[in-house]
Amino acid sequence: MPSVVFAQHDRDQTEIFMTDDLIANRLLRAMPSNEYDRLLPDLEAFPLHYGDDIYIPGALIKHVYFPASGIISLLSAVDERSLLEVGIVGKEGMVGLPLFLGVKRSANRAIVQGSGQSVRLKAGAFNSECERGGELPVILRRFAYSLMSQISQSAVCFRFHSVEQRLARWLLMTCDRIGSNDFRLTQDFLSNMLGVRREAVNRAAVELHSRGIINYSRGRIEIIDREKLTQATCKCYALIRAEETGSRRR
Repeated sequence: MPSVVFAQHDRDQTEIFMTDDLIANRLLRAMPSNEYDRLLPDLEAFPLHYGDDIYIPGALIKHVYFPASGIISLLSAVDERSLLEVGIVGKEGMVGLPLFLGVKRSANRAIVQGSGQSVRLKAGAFNSECERGGELPVILRRFAYSLMSQISQSAVCFRFHSVEQRLARWLLMTCDRIGSNDFRLTQDFLSNMLGVRREAVNRAAVELHSRGIINYSRGRIEIIDREKLTQATCKCYALIRAEETGSRRR
C-alpha cells in the first residue's frame, strides 16, 4: 500500500511529511490492500485544530473523517447553551457514521478536542465504496457497534458515578487516543464533556492533583500517575476499552 502525504498546519507554518507505514487510522489499516489502493486517490489530508467544528447539528455531511491522531468529540445539545459529550473518536474510528447508516445530515456537533491529523473522503466517494460490498462496510459495522457501546456505557457512567470517576475515565480515554500524557484542556470544554458546572470540574481536578495523579494548569492537563488514575475511575473505562480493543467479542 502507498503512504499518505499529510500537510501539518500550524496556523503560521506548513510542514509536509510522510507517514512511516501508511496511515495510523485503524479502520483504513484494516482494509485489504486492493480496496485501500482504490480509495487512496480520493483521500485528502485534513488537519485537526483544537476547537474547530467538523459538523454542526443539521449540517449536510459532505465528508467523512478518519483521524490519524488527535480526537474529535461528538456533542449533543441539552438546550441552547448547554452541550453534553456523547462520544469521542480517535484513530480507532471515523466521524460521519450517520452517512454510512443512510442519514445525510448530522444530528450532533462534532468538534476537535485534541489537535492532530486526519484524512477525509467526500460523501459521494465514501458511499460508492460502501456500495461495492467490499470489506469497508464490514469494518464500519464493527466500529458502529463499538461506538454504540461507548455511548451507552457513558450514559450509565453519567447517571451512577461521581464527577471524579467520570473525569478519570475521560482522561484515560483521551490519553489512549492521543497517545500522550500531556494535552490541552479548558474547564469550559471539560464541563461540556462531563455535563457539570465548571466548579464541579475544578473540584474534581484539584482532588486528582492533590493526590499526585495529574497536573492541571493554564488549560493543560498532564497525567502523572496512570496507575492511580486507573484506580480512581469506575469500571466503565475497562468495559469501553475492552470493547474498543475487541477483547469482549467472540
